[in-house]
Amino acid sequence: MTMVSVAVLVRGLMQARLGRLRSLPCNLRAQMGGLQFSCLKLQFSQSRSIAESVAKKPFYVTTPIFYPSAAPHIGHLYTLVLADTLKRWKELAGDEAILCTGTDEHGIKIQQAAALAKTSPKEFCDTISKTFQDLAERANISYNRFIRTTDPDHKEAVQYFWQMLEERGYIYESKHEGWYCVSDETFYPESAIEKRLDPFTGRTFMASQETGKEVEWTSEKNHHFRLSALKDRLLKHYIHNPDFIVPATRMNDVIESVTDGLNDLSISRPVDRLSWGIRVPGDETQTIYVWLDALVNYITKAGYPWAPGCEQAMGWPADVQIIGKDIVRFHCIFWPAFLMALDIQPPNQILTHGHWTMNHRKMSKSIGNVVNPFFAMDRFGVDVMRFYLVLDGGIGNDSDYGNHLIVTQYKKNLQNGLGNLVSRVMRGKGWSVRGSVYRMSNENVQGKGAMGDELDVLLTALPDTTADYMVKLNPGAALDALMQAVFKTNKYLQDAQPWSHKDDVEYVSRAIYRCAESLRIIGILLQPFMPEKAAQLLDILGVEESRRMLRDAARGTDGDFGEPKTPISRDAWKSLFPALPVED
Repeated sequence: MTMVSVAVLVRGLMQARLGRLRSLPCNLRAQMGGLQFSCLKLQFSQSRSIAESVAKKPFYVTTPIFYPSAAPHIGHLYTLVLADTLKRWKELAGDEAILCTGTDEHGIKIQQAAALAKTSPKEFCDTISKTFQDLAERANISYNRFIRTTDPDHKEAVQYFWQMLEERGYIYESKHEGWYCVSDETFYPESAIEKRLDPFTGRTFMASQETGKEVEWTSEKNHHFRLSALKDRLLKHYIHNPDFIVPATRMNDVIESVTDGLNDLSISRPVDRLSWGIRVPGDETQTIYVWLDALVNYITKAGYPWAPGCEQAMGWPADVQIIGKDIVRFHCIFWPAFLMALDIQPPNQILTHGHWTMNHRKMSKSIGNVVNPFFAMDRFGVDVMRFYLVLDGGIGNDSDYGNHLIVTQYKKNLQNGLGNLVSRVMRGKGWSVRGSVYRMSNENVQGKGAMGDELDVLLTALPDTTADYMVKLNPGAALDALMQAVFKTNKYLQDAQPWSHKDDVEYVSRAIYRCAESLRIIGILLQPFMPEKAAQLLDILGVEESRRMLRDAARGTDGDFGEPKTPISRDAWKSLFPALPVED
C-alpha cells in the first residue's frame, strides 16, 4: 500500500469516527476500533521509503494565522518577512523548507464585523482574507500554503483533534462563569482584570491587564479542557528545552505563569452566542473555541491526522513558530498543552517578537497611526521594506516606525553603503574586475597586504557569523553583520586607493579582488533578506545562478565571476538603489 492510499484510509476512518462512531452499536464500534488498529499496524510496516522521507524532515516555519476582522497592518508584514527570511535561509543552505501562513476566520469578532458590514461571515472573510494573501504575495513571501480555518480539511482536522482529546478524558462539560473578552476571544481570571478609563469618552470599564481590551461578565455551560492536568508536563518541557521560547525573558514569564497554577480552559461557546465556527462533534449546541480551532491549523498544514510514523514527512514538529508577544499565552501554554494531551510533540521553538509603535505610542485605528503595509511597499519598494523591518524590528522590545527612519537606513546602508561600494568597484575605469578575479582567485591573497588582512578575516568568518545569528533566531543581528562587512569593505577600498596605483597591476588586482569577493559573499548572504535586490546585485557581479548557495559564500570558491550579466549603464545603477521619491 502506498503512502497516499494510507493517508486516504486514515482520513476515511477519521470521517467515519466523526460522523457515525457515537451512534454505532457497541459491537460495530469494536469492529471500527479493530479496523483502526489494523490500519495502525499497517502503517508501522510501511516500506523503507517512508522511513527515508521521515529522516528528511523539511524545515517548517509558521506565522500566526491572521484575524481578518480588519485590514492588514505593518506588524503583519513584519511577521511574514521574519518567517520568509528564516525559510529562505534554510533553502540557501540547500535544505527543503516549508512556510505556512493564513487567516483565522471564525469567532465572535468576525460574526459581529460581518453583521455590521451587512454580509455573511463567509463572504466577509473571503474579502478580507484575500487582502492578507495579497500582502504575502506583494511582499514576495514564499509561502507553501495560505491556510484558512474555513478550509474543509482544517474543519476535519479540528473535529478529529477534539474527538481524540475527548476520548483521552481531557474534555468535560461544566458551567463556566468569568470575565470574557470578545476582542481577545478568551476568558480572563479575576486577577488579570482591572478598571480602566476611556480617555475619549470618560467611560469606565473592566479590561484585561494584558491587552487593555474590555471584558464582560459571562455565565454559560460549555466544554472545558483539563489544562490544569498538564502543568507538570509543561514545566518539564520548559526545563528540558530552555530555548523553547525566544527571547528568554518571555520564557521566564511563561514559566512563572504556569508555576503559579493553571485553570481548566473553556473550549466551546453556546451556538446561540457564537454560531460562526466549527461545531463540537456530537453536540450541535456548542461551537469550538476559536483558539483551539486556530491553533490546530499548524498541524493541518502538516497533514494531520497522520499515519503513525509519518508525522515528520510534511514538517511536524514545526522548527520555528513566529508570533507577536501579545499571543504568547495561547502559543506557549495552551498550544503545547493541547499537543501533549495527545502525545504529539510540541514545536521546537517559538519566536516571539515585539510590536511596532509610532512616536513610541502603540499603533491604533482610533488614534489614526496605523501604517498601511501596501502603501509603505509602494513608496519605498518591497525589498527596502523587508530590509528595514528586519534590521530595525524588535524581538525583545518594541520598535518605533517612521518614514524618516526608513530613509535614514536606506541612505546609510543601501545607497551610500552597498550601492556605493558596488559602483566604485564595478564602474572603476582603472581596472578590470573580471581580470582581477581571474588573476587573484587562485592565489592566497590573505597575508599579501597587511591593510586587507582584517577584511580577509572578517569575510572568512562572515558566513558562520551570519548563520550563528540565524540559528539564534536573530535575523536583525545577521543583517547588521552583513552591513558592517559592507562598511569595512568600503573603508578598505578607501584606504587601499587602487586608483592611485595604476602602474602596479598586482596591487590593484589584489585590492579589487578583495572588494569584489566581499560583494559576492555579501550578495549571496543577503538573498533571504532582499531576494530581488540581492539577485540584481549578483547579476551585476556576474555570479552564475548555480553558484549562489550558502556553500558558495566561502572565500575563494568562485573564480569565474566578474563579468556583469547586465549592462553597467546609468539606468542599471539607478534601479539598484535609486533615490527615494520623497524623503520625509
